[in-house]
Amino acid sequence: MVETNKTVVKEFILLAFADLHQFQNLLIFVFLLAYIICVIGNMAIIVLVRVEPSLHTVMYFFVSVFSVLEMIFVSTIVPKLLANLIAGNNIISFIECFTQMYVFISSGSTECYLLAVMVFDRHMAINNPLHYSAIMTPDFCIKLAALPWIMGFGIILVPVVITACLEFCGPNMINHFFCDLAPVQELSCSDPFISNISTIIVTIVIVIIPFNIILGLYIRIIITVSKIKSNKGKQKAFSTCSSHLIVAALFYGTAIIVYAKPKGNRYDKYLAFMYTAFTPMINPFIYTFRNRDVKKAFRISINNIIKTAPL
Repeated sequence: MVETNKTVVKEFILLAFADLHQFQNLLIFVFLLAYIICVIGNMAIIVLVRVEPSLHTVMYFFVSVFSVLEMIFVSTIVPKLLANLIAGNNIISFIECFTQMYVFISSGSTECYLLAVMVFDRHMAINNPLHYSAIMTPDFCIKLAALPWIMGFGIILVPVVITACLEFCGPNMINHFFCDLAPVQELSCSDPFISNISTIIVTIVIVIIPFNIILGLYIRIIITVSKIKSNKGKQKAFSTCSSHLIVAALFYGTAIIVYAKPKGNRYDKYLAFMYTAFTPMINPFIYTFRNRDVKKAFRISINNIIKTAPL
């Protein structure tokens, strides 16, 4: 029996944006600013929904859950990327890499299903207004909010574990700024066929299926709203969905391009910037500046703070 020497990879090197070294300071500024705005903005939404009675509704309950997910989503990626850009700390251990991969993709998958749950809530409010309160009870809403977490963090475990069981004997340079399935699978020195197939199947389950659910529900919403005779009624109905529609379009637009194919390419990391930093940064503004209820609640909260502040 002939033995072959294999170097077992214990750590990976994240190349990140090494090819854009001349723009390193700009990248640090952009990602740091995006992260700070995302965290502060989503924290503000959570606090506002919590303290303002006018926002104690089903829709804003789901919005606050989405804000929690957004902070987990970006916090899994951006701090490590900033350490890479600022201090040149581009090494990530095997365990840390797959932990980052699991938490990031799981939280992203949870967002996919939560967006579907949020449009289901709007569908019920517009198409079944008389039965809405009876159906969307607090207990049912908690179960609806928990379901995406169970789906997201449960399903993703399969391709991540399968990929982690592949043989990695070098090279260990990941052409990305975080550990994602496709770039890591490309480094395997064993056949990644099963890992690739599991990734495709899971992508269909976590991206394509909820996307089609959202699309189908929005078609039904549009049909219902189009039957409303008054322009004011149509505007009011659409205003409750517009913010969610923009967020869903931004999120799915880049996610489908990157993940709805079995193998990545060198441009994926630039597209990934859109849904890992840019979209989470602007989501709080979409949910506030485009929403009269949130703006009104924000003004009330500011006025209350001013009134109670010591002179």
